[in-house]
Amino acid sequence: MVRPAGWLALFMLASSVWPARAGEPFPFGSELMLDAVTPMPGSKRIPMLEIEDDGSASIDLWCTSLRAQAVVTDDSIAIVPNQSDTGASSLPQCDTEHQASDTALLGELAQVTKWRRSGDRVEFSGPTKLRYRLMTN
Repeated sequence: MVRPAGWLALFMLASSVWPARAGEPFPFGSELMLDAVTPMPGSKRIPMLEIEDDGSASIDLWCTSLRAQAVVTDDSIAIVPNQSDTGASSLPQCDTEHQASDTALLGELAQVTKWRRSGDRVEFSGPTKLRYRLMTN
């Protein structure tokens, strides 16, 4: 019969042999909202990103929506916006400040190289860090 101290020793031995739990998986098929405190003045939109299992992605920026292709591995990511996206749409009320913010954010997304997830937060890193939240509603 194994006593409680024996179970504890067995548990500690087993946990030192088994590999540590890998990081949380990438949330394919989930809407990710840019972790912005508030929308930009004059807009009710907050940028969103959704990446499917096959790597197809949709990107909604402050003014523009477009398609992209993403390659996601254990901890790395590459996002390539479709430059010739005929399905890209832009809101008619967008001013030059919003359009410039779209261009900047799209450039930052195109330069991300790593990702990590912690609960409902997903952080992309490259020259800049971009933080997104999983939409859980």
